[in-house]
Amino acid sequence: MNVQFKKGVLTLCVLVLTAHKDRYGYELVNEISDKFVISGGAVYSLLQRLTKVEYFSTYIIESQEGPARKYYHLTDKGKAFMEEQLEEWKSFSEGVYRIIKEGLENDETGIPNET
Repeated sequence: MNVQFKKGVLTLCVLVLTAHKDRYGYELVNEISDKFVISGGAVYSLLQRLTKVEYFSTYIIESQEGPARKYYHLTDKGKAFMEEQLEEWKSFSEGVYRIIKEGLENDETGIPNET
């Protein structure tokens, strides 16, 4: 998948995945990686940036399976930002879909494509 596509949606993916459940970084990496290939480092640096602007608060919980885990909790400020991003994504993705559909339905021959 195109790197720019992934960069553009990674923030939204992280926000949505933490909307109803606090998560730790490795858990987020795995959840997103199940859908498309990403760099774990990209997720961790994004979490740092989003925490710095107070979209996340963090806390540590000891783990039975290794080192302590840092959990990310979406703050009210983060939820508001997520809602803005969702609205922008909806508008953007609908516009792209319409362009693709129009472009594929009518090529230069004027004959609708059967895709």
